[in-house]
Amino acid sequence: MEKVRIQDNLYNYVNQEKLDKLVIPDDKPTAGGFSELAESVEKIMMGEFRAMAENKNYPNDYIKRAVELYSMAINGERRAKHGIAPALESLAILDEIKTTKDFSRLYKTLFLKGIPTPIYVDVDTDMKDSSRHLAYIVGANVILPDASYYKPEREAQKVSLLGMWSKFTKEILAKTNLTAEEQEVYIKDTLAFDEILGSLVKTREEWSRYIESYNPFEEEKVAEMVNTIDFDAILKDLFGHIPSTIVVAEPRYFGAFTKVFNEETLTVYKHWAFVIGLLKVCSFLSEELRDLGGAFMRALTGVATMRSIDKFAYGIASEAFSEPVGIYYGEKYFGEEAKKDITEIVYQIIDTYKKRIKTNEILGDETKERAILKLSKIGVKMGYPDKARAIYDKLVFNPEGSLFNAMMEMREVRQLDMLSKLDKPTQPENWAMPGHMVNACYNPSVNDITFPAAILQPPFYSLKQTRSENLGGIGAVIGHEISHAFDSNGAKCDENGNINNWWTEEDFARFDTKVKQMIEQFDGIELPWGKVNGAFIVSENMADNGGMAVTLDIMSRTKGADYEEYFCNWARVWCQKARPEYSKMLLSVDVHGPAILRTNMPPRNFTEWYKTFDVTEKDQMYIPEDKRIVIW
Repeated sequence: MEKVRIQDNLYNYVNQEKLDKLVIPDDKPTAGGFSELAESVEKIMMGEFRAMAENKNYPNDYIKRAVELYSMAINGERRAKHGIAPALESLAILDEIKTTKDFSRLYKTLFLKGIPTPIYVDVDTDMKDSSRHLAYIVGANVILPDASYYKPEREAQKVSLLGMWSKFTKEILAKTNLTAEEQEVYIKDTLAFDEILGSLVKTREEWSRYIESYNPFEEEKVAEMVNTIDFDAILKDLFGHIPSTIVVAEPRYFGAFTKVFNEETLTVYKHWAFVIGLLKVCSFLSEELRDLGGAFMRALTGVATMRSIDKFAYGIASEAFSEPVGIYYGEKYFGEEAKKDITEIVYQIIDTYKKRIKTNEILGDETKERAILKLSKIGVKMGYPDKARAIYDKLVFNPEGSLFNAMMEMREVRQLDMLSKLDKPTQPENWAMPGHMVNACYNPSVNDITFPAAILQPPFYSLKQTRSENLGGIGAVIGHEISHAFDSNGAKCDENGNINNWWTEEDFARFDTKVKQMIEQFDGIELPWGKVNGAFIVSENMADNGGMAVTLDIMSRTKGADYEEYFCNWARVWCQKARPEYSKMLLSVDVHGPAILRTNMPPRNFTEWYKTFDVTEKDQMYIPEDKRIVIW
């Protein structure tokens, strides 16, 4: 087969040979890229956990408890003895709810047990004052991956998928003490309640505009909005007092809340809560129930088999004790020399960003000053934190008990800890990601970037790679995360992470034009698994554009810069083979564009791409100069 030309398809040119050889594991939706690195970290740490479980030699008490949880999870025979009983005992509280008044009285218990409710109370950073916390309310989750599946134009797909869900769910309900007739009623009512939710809750696209979630109300007004429950009593139970301000994250949903939840819908709600609540915890029960509980999502993503029991056990433990596990991984497998080098790259990128802002055509002088101030205050978290947060001292359980009870005990600790934050200042020193996670992020409410140790390896980064390769890999990703400070969401927050309009009207109008151009550049692109929604993925595409712009600037001042190495490593980091079903689902639920577009679209906007590979209008990866977008 004739190899594709780089001028026509950078992604395939660089990755085709590897893509041809990649085999997606039966228990995964993807292979290559991020998942390949995650699997390598998983393999290392699973070996560590197995060894520690055998020799009982632990580096600290946190890891000891993580390994004890791992040992509980991997013991399928012991979990089978407990069976479904622990979950049914927990869900039995639903039988006590005879009226909406009972629901209000028992809300805190439902909340701590993780039993689904139509209103979820959360405590998070005040988006307009990042030094303090506020109480938020959000709605319930739908069965399908996103509320967009419930739109009229997707009716046929929704019916088909919910039919499949019903089949799998019936098999699980058959393990309960419900009669066959009751099982049918419970499924019917769950679907009826889900239909109500699907017409009201936010889609992922709406959630992606996270600034729109900030809708603070006086508590009295929210209590009126949800007057079919005793909201005051619920808040007093949760916090010990009634907060004066509540942020309503989903105004449409809570505007119709009295239709969602009332005396007439109470039984339907209870059946929904039982079914969804049981499905949520199947993985903590027997192996048979873990298999049945994951069947629907595997069907949705094209995955053939569930994860092996040892992978499952490690996953449970490493997530429950994520920060201590990440610190252990970082200390053992991430060197100080690499940390020093990568930190230098970060500050070089920040300094370059500042220089680019000074010459940026979108911003006036006043706005430029504020943008540079925001860059100056960006926090940098590389590798792993110095110590685990205090909550990990409280995560204790009976290692001789059931896995379900251990997970529920730790859940209660976490929920109570979250509630206790309402009257306490925020802790910007906390890390958003653990050291063993293959990922990176920008936190808008803190104005910082986090790069865990696990992502700081080839092809993203290595001391053995050239500076050009590292700039095309981790450098562009660092630039991407910093660019989120100025994407369609981040641009509305100031240097302290607060929602604050620091732009002039004229500057923001010019910026908004660029946002619309970026939406247009991606919107409607046809892929084998569906059409791309440019508005949904615009913030990530803007970040990719910014990451490439700033690192190409550094390349222009780097001795021995090799642009071919730069662009080829950019393509290499996004190499991924995915199942068609999974790719199709991601178009609805992932704010990031498909890997092939993340590779092939950004370079087209930059002169360096055309010069390096002599790309002309005859080539597929050419776009006219007047269509090229460089924002930062």
